[in-house]
Amino acid sequence: MAETVVVFDFDKTIINCDSDDWVVREFGMAETFKQLMLTMPWNSLMDRMMKEIHSQGRTVEDVADCLKRAPLDPHVIDAINSAFDLGCDLRVVSDANLYFIETILKHHGISGCFSELNSNPFFVDENGTLRILPYHDFNTSPHGCSLCPPTMCKGKIIDRIRASSSVEGKRFIYVGDGMGDYCPSLRLTAGDHVMSRKNYPLWKLINDNAQLIKAEIHEWSNGEELEKILLKLIDGSRTANVAQQFA
Repeated sequence: MAETVVVFDFDKTIINCDSDDWVVREFGMAETFKQLMLTMPWNSLMDRMMKEIHSQGRTVEDVADCLKRAPLDPHVIDAINSAFDLGCDLRVVSDANLYFIETILKHHGISGCFSELNSNPFFVDENGTLRILPYHDFNTSPHGCSLCPPTMCKGKIIDRIRASSSVEGKRFIYVGDGMGDYCPSLRLTAGDHVMSRKNYPLWKLINDNAQLIKAEIHEWSNGEELEKILLKLIDGSRTANVAQQFA
C-alpha cells in the first residue's frame, strides 16, 4: 500500500508551459484569444477557441499532434516514473482539461503512473469539435471558494482525496506553481509537504502567508530540482514510516 500520495498540478509543473496557451499560439490564435479574454470565463474561452480551431479545418488529431510537442523536462518524467516505482500514489489536480493532460501523459509513456486525473472534462461533439467543460458548473452549482477560479476548487478535491479510506494516514506531497494551488496547500497538514515553483504565484502567496501553511515548504525552479527534492521527500517519508513501525 502507498505510503505517500503525490499530487501534481499540470501546467508549468509537469509540463514547462501552459497547455491552453501552447495550443492557442501553435494554431496562430493568440490575437483572437486576447480579444475574447475579457468577455468570458477562461474555461468558456477555451471551449470557444476549440470551435475557432475547428473552423480552420483542424481536427482533434491535429490538436493532439500539437500537444505532443509541448515541452516536458526529462527530469520530470524520471521523477514521475521513480515515484511510481517506489510505490507512491500519484494524482493530477489541474485546471487545464482532461484531453490535453491525457494526450501529453500518454505520449510520454507516463499515464499509467497516475491513479487519478482531476481536471475539466471534455467531449467531441457531432461535428468533430473538441469541447471543454468546467469541473464545477459555476452557473448551476458554484463551489463557493473565494480563493479559486470558478471552474475548480483544488482544495475541495484534496479534501475529497484525503477523506478516502485508501489514503487514510498517508503523507501528502503537493507540487504546483499557480494561484489555484494555494487553496489546496492550505488544506495540507503537519507531516505533509508542499513544493512550490520559485518566483511563480504559489511561491509568492506562500512567502506572504507562510504562517498559514501547516505543511513543510520546499521550493524548486526546474525539472532537475523537482526530481531531486521529490525523491528526497519520498525517501524521507519511507524512512519515517519504517521508524514508526518499529517504535
